[in-house]
Amino acid sequence: MPDPRPLILIPSYNTGRILRETVISAMTQEPPVWVVVDGSTDGSEETIRDLAGNQPGRFRILLIPQNSGKGAAILHALREAIAAGYTHVLTMDADGQHPAGQIPLFLEWSRKHPTAAVFGCPIFDESAPALRVNGRKVSNFWASLETLGWGIRDSLFGMRVYPAADLLAVMEATCFARRFDFDPEVAVRLAWRGVPIINLPTPVRYPSAEEGGISQFRYLRDNTLLTWMYFRLLFGFILRLPKLLFRGKNPLRHINPPAP
Repeated sequence: MPDPRPLILIPSYNTGRILRETVISAMTQEPPVWVVVDGSTDGSEETIRDLAGNQPGRFRILLIPQNSGKGAAILHALREAIAAGYTHVLTMDADGQHPAGQIPLFLEWSRKHPTAAVFGCPIFDESAPALRVNGRKVSNFWASLETLGWGIRDSLFGMRVYPAADLLAVMEATCFARRFDFDPEVAVRLAWRGVPIINLPTPVRYPSAEEGGISQFRYLRDNTLLTWMYFRLLFGFILRLPKLLFRGKNPLRHINPPAP
């Protein structure tokens, strides 16, 4: 495998003023940063245009004319990233929830195990809505069931390092995983593919409205989407069950860093 060449990838839709803070914090780290503006109508991309001139070659904005969803935005950028020679993509949300200070730790684990996906496992503080914290337990249960306990500690957390070729393969194998279903569906499909998963405990915060925090999560719409997704994946799981039973366990599960 060639030497890892990582890229930080930030999809954004109507993120407001907090987008600039997120991008600036990501740019303090070593890898280049690409922002995918997914049909935003709030003009937030204008707040970051000047950053390209500060560090030429390290920052790029990709524009999608119409909102197509988080997964579609990542797929759009992923194809260009692979064509440009990047081997891994570190995804993080644009809304300030994910700590840029953790990026070196994610990349360190990825460099040690370049065939693995490194998944953030959230450590919530008092800013986390109880509905979101407790609701994700249902998703985690189904992700674990449909991968026979491959080792997905959190199916919804979006701060992750993916081997780019494996992520592209699982996304091009389905017409789904284009919106809020992206994070859990690709997690399950990567596990089906046999990609080792390392879980990295990661602090997460939910910025207040005063801080510019904004959420695109819609309880009914997105939970309906997840319910349909896991129903679909259940059939794929049943078809793959004989293979999954005999292939063994996640080979890197034993090295997962403990939660603090």
